[in-house]
Amino acid sequence: MTTAIDKKEKWIRTARWIYWSITLFFAITMIIAGVLYTVGFKGVVDGVTALGYPAYVLKILGIAKILGGITFLQNRFSTLKEWAYAGYSFNLIGAAASHTFAGAGIGDILTPIVILCLVLISYRQWKTGWM
Repeated sequence: MTTAIDKKEKWIRTARWIYWSITLFFAITMIIAGVLYTVGFKGVVDGVTALGYPAYVLKILGIAKILGGITFLQNRFSTLKEWAYAGYSFNLIGAAASHTFAGAGIGDILTPIVILCLVLISYRQWKTGWM
């Protein structure tokens, strides 16, 4: 017979799994993207200049993405982690807006919005305090 405590423990394990799956995926993706931005990968440079931004912005964003990705993986400095969540949220909203203003297709516009939803799920799971 399962008790309410067993159900809660099962839910907490599931919540942790969801949190770490999304967070690891996102952190690793952002670290890789940050490296590509920082080294000036041609495809990334072409994409950013097509949106009307100067290429030097990639160095700034690349370093921020790497630091934010590393910050996502730690739980000791909660204020830094809050800033990383905020920074990625601003970055993804800005990416969707940039693609919209540049006249990009719906796929280019929706991709950062979907990723933002995953970031918000990760944030919500982290803020429950079970992580």
